[in-house]
Amino acid sequence: MALLKNLASAISSFQSLSRMERAVAELREAVGRLEARQVAALQVPSLAANEFRVWSQWGEDGILQHLIRQVTVPNRIFIEFGVETYVEANTRFLLTQCGWGGLVLDGSEENIAAVKRDDIYWRHNLKAACAFITRENIDGLLAANGISGPIGLLSIDIDGNDYWVWEAIRSVDPALVVVEYNSRFGPDRAVTVPYDPAFQRSKAHYSTSYYGASLAALVALGRRKGYAFVGSNSAGNNAFFVQRSRLPASVPELTVAEGYVRRAFREMRDPSGALVFPTAEQEEALVQSLPLVEVPE
Repeated sequence: MALLKNLASAISSFQSLSRMERAVAELREAVGRLEARQVAALQVPSLAANEFRVWSQWGEDGILQHLIRQVTVPNRIFIEFGVETYVEANTRFLLTQCGWGGLVLDGSEENIAAVKRDDIYWRHNLKAACAFITRENIDGLLAANGISGPIGLLSIDIDGNDYWVWEAIRSVDPALVVVEYNSRFGPDRAVTVPYDPAFQRSKAHYSTSYYGASLAALVALGRRKGYAFVGSNSAGNNAFFVQRSRLPASVPELTVAEGYVRRAFREMRDPSGALVFPTAEQEEALVQSLPLVEVPE
C-alpha cells in the first residue's frame, strides 16, 4: 500500500511539474509575441536591434522574426541540426507561434526521444530524427525525411563540420540560412577545421574551442551558393544569410568586416576539463595554432 501511495504521489508531482512547465512555456511565448510586435513597429534594419529570446540561445528568435517580415519565403518549412532536446533552438518559436513545420536532427537517441515526448511533437508539424550528420549523408537524410526543394530556413549548429556540411547540401534550397561561426578564427582568415566525418568538438582539442569555421569562410561559401551575408547576432556566434534572389532593399548586405562580432562569452577548458578564462587574444592564438584549412574566398 505504501508503495502505491508513493507511486501515486510521484505521478501527481510529475503531472504538476508538467503543468507548471507548460504554463512557463505559454508565458514565454506570450512575451515573445509582444516582443515581436514591438520590434516590428520599430522598423530598425540592424539585426542586433531586433533581437529577443524565447527559445533561442541568444537573440535569434527576434532576428528571424525580422528577416521573415522582410524576405518572401517559398514555404514555411525549416530544417535545424544539432537541437539536443529542442528546448533551446532557433526554430521552435517559428513552429509553435508562426505556423511553420519542419525537421530537426540530433546525434543522440536520448535527445530525439525527449523531443518526441514533448507536447509540441503531436501539436505541430514536426519531424525529429537521430543522425550523426556528415557531408556524405546529409542529402540522403533530408530525402529520407521527405524534405527537398525550396524551404524557408536552414539552421546549422553542429560544432564541427558546419562549413563542410553546408557546402555539401544540394537537395534543399532555403531562403534563409543561419550558421554558427567560430569568432576565435578572427575576421580576416577564411578557414575551417579539416573535414573529419567523425569530428567531435570535445575530442578534437581539450579546450573545446577548436571547431567550425571562420565568418569569412562562411561568407565566401554563401556567396558561391548564392547567398548574401546580412549580419551576426550580438553574441558573436551566428551568421545570417538571405538568398540573393530574394534579398529586399530593406535588408542590407554586409561585408565580413561590417558584420563580424567577436564573442563575449567564455567557454574554454584546460586539460583537466575545468573552465578557464583567458583573454580573447590568448584563446584566439591557441585555436589559430591548430590545423586549419584555408578555403576559397
